[in-house]
Amino acid sequence: MKKIVVIFSLLCLTISLSAMDNKITITAANKAYTDGLYTNALELYKQVLKDGYESADLYYNIGNVYYKMNDFTSAILYYERAKKLSPGNEDIDYNLKVANSKIADKIEPIPELFYRRWYTSLTRQFSADTWATAGIIGFIVSLILAAFYVISRMLFVRKLGFWLGIILLFLSVFCFLFAYQNYRTVKNQTDAIIFSPTVTIKSSPDDKSIDLFVLHEGTKVQLLDQIGTWFEIKIANGSVGWLPSSSVERI
Repeated sequence: MKKIVVIFSLLCLTISLSAMDNKITITAANKAYTDGLYTNALELYKQVLKDGYESADLYYNIGNVYYKMNDFTSAILYYERAKKLSPGNEDIDYNLKVANSKIADKIEPIPELFYRRWYTSLTRQFSADTWATAGIIGFIVSLILAAFYVISRMLFVRKLGFWLGIILLFLSVFCFLFAYQNYRTVKNQTDAIIFSPTVTIKSSPDDKSIDLFVLHEGTKVQLLDQIGTWFEIKIANGSVGWLPSSSVERI
């Protein structure tokens, strides 16, 4: 038992020291960024990533560094990664929009049906953790209200506990649903950014197949399928084709 306690204590200490080191490194990176030392800042931020730490703020800061270095493609990649972790962040959305204005391809997306647009907008207001926390709190409160319904002898309190408990229970279910949706979005690796200056989209996974259209670096694509070293992709306007897997990097 003592060995288990010692091992657990050492593990906690290691995690604590690692978190402290990362905080110090991020502080140094932030200062380097403020001082205009973008290469140094990037190296420090990437060091934190290599240590296994990730967050929306970290990806956002890396995106800002790349933007200052005029590497708009990499900036878009990291802004997109930040957006996955913090979908409702207005600063991320704004900087991503600005970075997208710097790339060659301006693709008009297919208009979404209003209810799908509303649902997507609602789920992305908060992160998966926030929705899950709200769901847990709502569920606990609904149980407390259910207890009031069972225990109380006052008719008014019983009715209030019953109806509020039912409403909170339904709201909790929706919160868990939104949390799961955002979790899937974060874990979903089907989106990617083109990193080749130009790439010709083919009709099939073959260099000799028909040329369909050309895309440029920085364009976001959805990965539909993979055959060998080829990805089948879909862009925002619905066009579909194939490109070499080496020309993209997953978000």
